[in-house]
Amino acid sequence: MDSELVLHTGGCHCKRVRWRVYAPSSIVAWDCNCSDCSMRRNRHFIVPSERFELLGDSKEFITTYTFGTHTAKHTFCKVCGITSFYIPRSNPDGIAVTLRCVDPGTLTHVEIKCFDGQNWEGSYEQTGIASCSKTTNEDSK
Repeated sequence: MDSELVLHTGGCHCKRVRWRVYAPSSIVAWDCNCSDCSMRRNRHFIVPSERFELLGDSKEFITTYTFGTHTAKHTFCKVCGITSFYIPRSNPDGIAVTLRCVDPGTLTHVEIKCFDGQNWEGSYEQTGIASCSKTTNEDSK
């Protein structure tokens, strides 16, 4: 995958929640089958939290839902209900960006990988998903 970081922007349907994120233009997105993601048909990519920034007054329009271990923080817009990003259980030090909420034009390639959220512990160990929210010395943003 391309490791050069580019600026992506996006947000929710009504545009009250807006953000920007630095990530490669070629990404790995996760298709999860946990109870929450499967109901939303969520596909997301994960970045270190320091690469993600909420814009303007977006915080005013966000509410959070948790369940199970309460590690994941499922954020969504209070107005339109869209989850454009959240803090995933697999990467509590990162942000999961909803693939379809990224504004068009900056993603050049998306590889879809499956995460078996119904068998979370095994999938967590097998996929190496935890590394997605870690930065390396080459990552300067």
